[in-house]
This record gives sequence, C-alpha cells and structure tokens, in this order.
Amino acid sequence: MNTFQALNLTPGRSICYSGFREGQQPGGICPSYNEVKEDLLLLKDHWSYLRLYDCDDHAEVVLEVIEKEKLPFQIMLGAYIVAEMNNFGCPWGGGVYTEAELDANRIKNQNQIQKLIGLANTYPTIICTLSAGNEACVDWTDHYVSVSSVINYVKQIKSEAKQPVTFCENYVPWLSKLKPLVEVVDFISIHTYPVWEYKNIHEALEYTKDNYFAVANMYPHKPVVITEAGWATNSNGRGIEPHNVSEENQEIYYHDLVNWTDKDGILTFVFEAFDESWKGSNEPLEPEKHWGLFKIDRTPKLVMESQMIL
Repeated sequence: MNTFQALNLTPGRSICYSGFREGQQPGGICPSYNEVKEDLLLLKDHWSYLRLYDCDDHAEVVLEVIEKEKLPFQIMLGAYIVAEMNNFGCPWGGGVYTEAELDANRIKNQNQIQKLIGLANTYPTIICTLSAGNEACVDWTDHYVSVSSVINYVKQIKSEAKQPVTFCENYVPWLSKLKPLVEVVDFISIHTYPVWEYKNIHEALEYTKDNYFAVANMYPHKPVVITEAGWATNSNGRGIEPHNVSEENQEIYYHDLVNWTDKDGILTFVFEAFDESWKGSNEPLEPEKHWGLFKIDRTPKLVMESQMIL
C-alpha cells in the first residue's frame, strides 16, 4: 500500500528530528530559535517531513520557526506519554514507580494529550499527522502504558483534532498485543532496527523488509508507516556489537532503505537527524548518542558529505 496516497500526503523523504545540542536535554536547556533555524536550514533541501516525539518547549520552537521562516516542512507530532504501570522486566532497571508517581504520570499524560491536540489545531497546515505515544507498550520499555489506555488516548485525539492519528511502536507488539489498537488508529507506525537485533549490514535491508511486511501483511487494510529505522555509528558494546557500526555501514543502510521505500511509496522516518549527547549512559560511545546523519556539532557524517556538496 502506498502510504502517501493512503494518508493523502505528497511523497517526500522523512527524518526524525530532535535538536538538543551539547549541554542541552529535554526538561533542561532547550535549543534556541536560531539554533533550530540553523538545523532546519540544513535539513530542508533533503527532507520534507520531520517527526517530533514530544509536545515540549522544543516542539513549540520548531513549529514557530517553520511558520515564521516559511520553511517547507510537514510535521508528525507526538505526545510523549510516561509510565502508567510498572514494568519489572525492564532490562536496564528502569520502569518501577510508586503508586503516587504513577498517579502523577497519568495527569502528565492527559496534559500531554491535550497539548498535542492544541498544537494540532493551532498549526493545521504544518502538522500533518499525530502520534499518541512512543514505545510505551513494548516489553522492554521503562515508560509502560496499557494498550487500553493508549486506545483511549487515540480516541480522544481523533475526537478533537483533524489529522490522522497513530501510535509509534516497535514492530513486534503490532503482531500480537496491539491488535485491539489497529482498528482505532488511522495508520500503523513501526520501528525496525536490524543492528539492535545483531544483524550485519548485508542482512539489514532484508530484515527491515521482513519486519515491515510481517505487520503490513497482517493488516492489509491499514497503511503502515516506518517511524524509526536507522544505523548507529558508534557503540561501547551495550546491545550493539562495535564491529557492526560505522559511518560506512550507516551510509549503506541509509541508501538501501530510502531507495526501497521511495520505490514502494512507504513513508519512512530515518532515525535520526543529529547525534544527541544527553542520551543513554555517560559513556561517550554509548550507541544511543550516535544515530545522527550529522554529528552533534552539525558537521555531516559520511552519508551526508556528498549530498551537502550538491
């Protein structure tokens, strides 16, 4: 299924964008108007769609810059919902909260959903799709939310905003526990990361296709979008074998991915635009910090070097 046609969108390449630079992080120092403008001017000649994860101050600045500078982007805007249940199986030891914390989180989530709806209605020509959350139902998440709660959030968003609504999640839960959600969302959004599943670069594209079509073939009546797919360029060995990541491998995977998805008309958000040093542990080679197609100082990695010359 051509997802652009199904969602009434103009075909174009897409990327996940979070602009936090050195010394900045969510809940702390936020990128300034001029820093966001610098980022978007770097991205505008290569991508038409940006995915934002959260309705935070950063997202508001991004939307303001796009509107005031008249930049040619469409936005998938997400609400970042936090834990409403304990996940004692979280592999890195997170996911456990007191009842008081969970109660407070439910209030935060309701506020986040209302913020999403408000921004969707304030920027209806810029925000093209909405997400009710991100990786909140998968078994390893540290911000676990029940499927029934996500269903209620999706219904609430759909009742108060006009844009198509989804929920962004790893491909695996869509094959089982998220079946009740499928009939509620307007489209399915999957994340696929071959390198996290110990696939080498020669297996990567076929594995991505396997992940995609496992979901798409199960629900042929629903558009399926890839909202995260990418390749890290460094690793300290935590979850990703260091020999499997490099700028060379990132370049190969990026071109294989976009050539396939361009040809098949699959809306695909590459993960991600810029490296972000706040993510993961304090170790410099923590893989979470190294998914950008640009380094944190905004210099291009190998995959972008030739394209920046054009």
